[in-house]
Amino acid sequence: MKIVPDTSVVIDGRITQMIKTGEYTGSTIIIPEAVVAELEAQANQGREIGFSGLTELQNLSRMAGEGTIELRYVGERPSLSQVKLASGGEIDALIRNVAIEYDARFVTSDVVQSEVAKAKGIDVMYLKPQVGECTPLMLDQYFDEETIAVHLKERVPPMARKGTMKDLRLVQLRDSPMNEYELRTMAQEVLERAKRDPDGFIEIERRGITVVQIGSIRIAIARRPFSDGMEITAVRPIRDVALENYAMADLIKERITGVRQGVLIAGPPGAGKSTLAQSVATFLADKEFIVKTMEAPRDLQVPDNITQYTALEGSMENTAEVLLLVRPDYVIFDELRKNEDFRVFADMRLAGVGMVGVIHAMEVKDAIQRFFGRVEPSVLPQIINTIIYVDNGEITRVYDVGFSIKVPEGMNPDLHIRPVTTVRDTVTGRIAFEIFKYEGETIVMPTGDVAEKKAPAKKVEEKVEAKAEEKAPEPVAEEKPEAEEKETAWEVTEREVQRELGRFTAGAIDVFMKSDTKAVAYIEDKDVPAAIGRGGKNIAGIVNKIGIGIDIRPRSELPPPEVKETAEEMPASEGLRLRVEKKHLTLVAPEFREAIVDVFAGKEYLFTATVNEKGEIDLAKSSSIAQELIRRYNDREAIRLRPV
Repeated sequence: MKIVPDTSVVIDGRITQMIKTGEYTGSTIIIPEAVVAELEAQANQGREIGFSGLTELQNLSRMAGEGTIELRYVGERPSLSQVKLASGGEIDALIRNVAIEYDARFVTSDVVQSEVAKAKGIDVMYLKPQVGECTPLMLDQYFDEETIAVHLKERVPPMARKGTMKDLRLVQLRDSPMNEYELRTMAQEVLERAKRDPDGFIEIERRGITVVQIGSIRIAIARRPFSDGMEITAVRPIRDVALENYAMADLIKERITGVRQGVLIAGPPGAGKSTLAQSVATFLADKEFIVKTMEAPRDLQVPDNITQYTALEGSMENTAEVLLLVRPDYVIFDELRKNEDFRVFADMRLAGVGMVGVIHAMEVKDAIQRFFGRVEPSVLPQIINTIIYVDNGEITRVYDVGFSIKVPEGMNPDLHIRPVTTVRDTVTGRIAFEIFKYEGETIVMPTGDVAEKKAPAKKVEEKVEAKAEEKAPEPVAEEKPEAEEKETAWEVTEREVQRELGRFTAGAIDVFMKSDTKAVAYIEDKDVPAAIGRGGKNIAGIVNKIGIGIDIRPRSELPPPEVKETAEEMPASEGLRLRVEKKHLTLVAPEFREAIVDVFAGKEYLFTATVNEKGEIDLAKSSSIAQELIRRYNDREAIRLRPV
């Protein structure tokens, strides 16, 4: 029997399987040169299917040497013009013509090729894609219950990353290094499985790289020239976590099922963002929302009732056009990387679709700043109104995004009002930072003592209470010389400002901290323009680097030093003293250092404040709050603090 296989059958290795089972033993296998040329072109482009097909031809050649079959190569290589018309079926026509010329059976797994061959009266055998029980992959031997990822590279011993999100370790699996033959065999097996397995597909195939998804495992196959040697990296999800198991789950549920349906999940790589995203998707689907995903590659592990879409013709914009016709309630966008992704996310959200986006960011401010320049700041809160920060597999903070027209916190009050995007901690209600445009530059301005991002939100109150319960410093500590005391944060910041401004002036620099987020710097009059820079570029760079507002003024405006009046500290209650100066009223409470406290006069609440590192609350004496506090003190009402 004479057999002519086409390229599709050679690639998936079906011919050698049929020979081994005895079906085609003793047959003459005729390989058209057009098949060889097509496989060679794919291999030259670094496509894994090209190498897989060439390996199959080598197996056929070995069988021919053993006398199992007769192998012949016939026909002519396609011309350049025929190669250019390959997508139109020109190469397929050359392969069919060989079957007609040699009166041979034509074997293909391409349904279009099969139908054309039948129309021409050719004896054709169509091999349907194999679906059914799959034997374990060679790659599976490197996985166990603790394994998250496997890293295999030629000339290097196989390595695996094991453990949990909080405790990851890199483990060497054997002493001997991998060789190229092992990796090629594994790669071919993976490709064949991807074509047969209903849950398998080739996600990306470019020169030197192929990304395959088989079930929950994502496999990246790299080879020269993309990499310096053949490498296979296989990654699988660590765990499947229900939304109820996360901290602040009730708050998240309220946000995604209410009106705040623009959610951004941020965090560093490997922090568990995608795991949370698929938990949110599953929760929404269970609540009878129509949920779709946009992924490239598709690796979220979601139920079958959630359809996973990838980039249509390489563009998420095309995918978005389809989704707007499908009209889902929610779309999970994993992950935002390119400019197009941010544009599509914004368009979908403004069109009324609930959106959950996943983005890599070391800090929350980095995540939202990536939207600036891509999205109008005035509509940003309509696109993203909730930011969830994830680290080590846990939700550590939830933020609300708002918008207002005002003078930014920490800036000169004489500055013109401008659009300001505010990011507020949902749990504490405090503004973490503000983002605004200043002289063409994007400024990220912290507005106070921003809580550590890695501390779980549910422990904020415990942390504040613990600080409030700390004992006051022992008398021995108070007797230490001032030179040995720890430098205050203001002093450190003042020196940083002096050092940065020293690049633009050789004269004296006087820096005065007005608040935790505001400083005034006096430099030589002639150096003021250089320090500000063209369009405010230089000062904007310093502000972004140090994280406080800086008001630069000429030294000619430096007021003469004032003789400070001595101020007597008066007891207000146990452990609390009141200091009245010319322009300031200070509550001295060292035992509440760095705590957030409510201030009471008698039993009446007055205001909430943050005690600074010195253990003090500073108020402007002319303010209404300070005047009320002085009146209450003169009326002999007890002034006391209570941590929040």
